[in-house]
Amino acid sequence: MAMGMGRATRRMQGSNSVSVLLVSLLLVAAATGVSSRATYTGSSTARAGSTVTATAPPKKHVDGKKQQVPALVVFGDSIVDPGNNNAISTIVKANFAPYGHDFGADHRPTGRFCNGRIPTDFIASRLGLKQLLPAYLAPNLSRHDLLTGVSFASGGTGYDPLTAQLASVISMTDQLRMFDDYKARVRAAAGDAALSEILARGVFAVCAGSDDVANTYFTMRARSSYSHASYASLIVAHATAFLDGLLAAGARRVAVISMPPIGCVPSQRTLSGGMGRECSPGHNEIAELVNAGMGTAVESLKARHPGARVTLMDIYGYLLDMMVRPDGYGFRESRLGCCGTGMMEVAVLCNGVTSAVCGDVEEYLFWDSYHPTEKAYRILVDYVYDNYLKDLIA
Repeated sequence: MAMGMGRATRRMQGSNSVSVLLVSLLLVAAATGVSSRATYTGSSTARAGSTVTATAPPKKHVDGKKQQVPALVVFGDSIVDPGNNNAISTIVKANFAPYGHDFGADHRPTGRFCNGRIPTDFIASRLGLKQLLPAYLAPNLSRHDLLTGVSFASGGTGYDPLTAQLASVISMTDQLRMFDDYKARVRAAAGDAALSEILARGVFAVCAGSDDVANTYFTMRARSSYSHASYASLIVAHATAFLDGLLAAGARRVAVISMPPIGCVPSQRTLSGGMGRECSPGHNEIAELVNAGMGTAVESLKARHPGARVTLMDIYGYLLDMMVRPDGYGFRESRLGCCGTGMMEVAVLCNGVTSAVCGDVEEYLFWDSYHPTEKAYRILVDYVYDNYLKDLIA
């Protein structure tokens, strides 16, 4: 870690305050574009990705894995956004180098906030569905894409409606509206029986909340009247409402990814961790409060929706251990990202013009200052699958 701090100090050369300012400007610029952003209206003809192309029937095996469920359908933020933000008017994007540094044979940026694949790609593969889970707003979705699942996630969003507004991205409420459109397209493409099968046996994954804490509450101070506890309660209330709506829309197997130790990601260490860039206790306190509240909320939702399976996949402790003991997971660096200085670069700040890439990505837990590397995601998904998803689909 001392070596990593030395590297960062030399490369920063006193620019830490400038980086903080750039992040603030990034968020402010997003906020000023709210009135003009392309808001999803619920019409499949009003946006990109409305074309459905007939293809061969879905394969029953992916890399030798038997297809275990009919589809994987995902909602959330940049951790699980495979490129929906490419199709909307926002500066929160990752469809440029060096994003995609290790993605496929052509190493191309796709809109994933990572050097390669993201968690939902690995989950789709583990479920025997396909190698990559596509964005719902991707152009020319195939029939196979629709029937085996898509992601509605939008980088920069959160359970708190204000978070999506500030970042000019797709809100969780709008993602539910997109899901209604998706159901209509599945019904048109394959009939009521196919849709019923997806709703009954598909996996519906939800990952959000980090941007509420990191961006809305701490960086933008947009909820300054809330204490840590009251803001956590606000997040839980909105998350519960979203999940209630998803279950009411027919989903029966729902996996909710818990809040991570957001105060320990590189950018939050830089912004709130003091001179030593320690984990920010305030961020982690809210995350822990949200996770506790979501545990109670999940039990209430199961009681309210008999027959539904809802599980809270707790990644907090496991990811914290990866951050504290990176060498135990095959990493050397967990306090800095691979992109640029590793302290602040994320989204437009991590670019091919101003940001060099580290020498060996495999040694880094984080790709940029906020998002883990493909290698870290693979390890995390193995944990989630073995400890939660296997039971959910049994």
